[in-house]
Amino acid sequence: MPIEVSNITQLGSLEFLARQIVEGFITGLHKSPFHGFSVEFAEHRLYNAGEPTKNIDWKLYARTEKLFVKRYEEETNLRCQIVIDKSSSMHFPVRNKLDFNHLNKLWFSVYSSAALIEMMRRQRDAVGLTTFDEDIILHTPAKLSRVHSNMIYSELDKLMLPYEKNIKTKTNTVQCLHKIAEMTHKRSLVIIFSDMLDNLDSYHELFAALEHLRYNKHEVILFHVFDSLLEQKLEFENRPHRFVDLETGETLKLNPIEIKERYEEIMTAKKDELLRHCYQYQIDYVEADINKAYDQVLTSYLIKRKKI
Repeated sequence: MPIEVSNITQLGSLEFLARQIVEGFITGLHKSPFHGFSVEFAEHRLYNAGEPTKNIDWKLYARTEKLFVKRYEEETNLRCQIVIDKSSSMHFPVRNKLDFNHLNKLWFSVYSSAALIEMMRRQRDAVGLTTFDEDIILHTPAKLSRVHSNMIYSELDKLMLPYEKNIKTKTNTVQCLHKIAEMTHKRSLVIIFSDMLDNLDSYHELFAALEHLRYNKHEVILFHVFDSLLEQKLEFENRPHRFVDLETGETLKLNPIEIKERYEEIMTAKKDELLRHCYQYQIDYVEADINKAYDQVLTSYLIKRKKI
């Protein structure tokens, strides 16, 4: 299903957008190797002989010729905790106007999270939300209710504010991940959205924090959010540019073409190191390029939950 951006703007609803993304994704599933995933009927279970027939979904029977009953409210399948890095670096690239087709890393993370919540609701997975920068800003435990998911959508909306140059927040990913490992219900699926631009000189402490999540029996998906063209390949015009560190305000003036080759080598090496350690700790590492579709996020979630 194509997403009509005009409709989204008119309704102003993050939940509506999420539903559109998921509907389009599900339509694509039927034409892909993942068509075996049970997405539509996750809110139902097969009818057991002897149960009251009043709970049978007869409309679904007409479509499938199988007897299904609605799951009860407390019948949750999985606890999921969505974790979003909201530090200043996540506002890159800084744009004069942000919308669905012109994103920064934070907005991409918000849209992805909203779509995941809609998918989780259909799968009857309880969901919670954690946001952080230098410390934990928000932490809600995973719940299944509609009221709770509406509250999370509201909190996600608050993240989509314009970037303010005068407000700079650094990242303390290490400290925050250690706290999240302890605060989150054991044996949860923890889904992290971050550009991983904290402690670039030393990943040792970061890997210890990720290992803490696994030690507490959490399954983890790390979505490494970045702009492949500007951050990974340094695709800027061949002229001098003034670069600003969004977290410290430090500036650097240079022509990117002069350092492009060496820069790409360093970024690739850092990414490979992160990937290698994630593999070591059995953490699912996923490149989340903001220039690509949200299927990369939703597919990773479905593959992971099928393994659990």
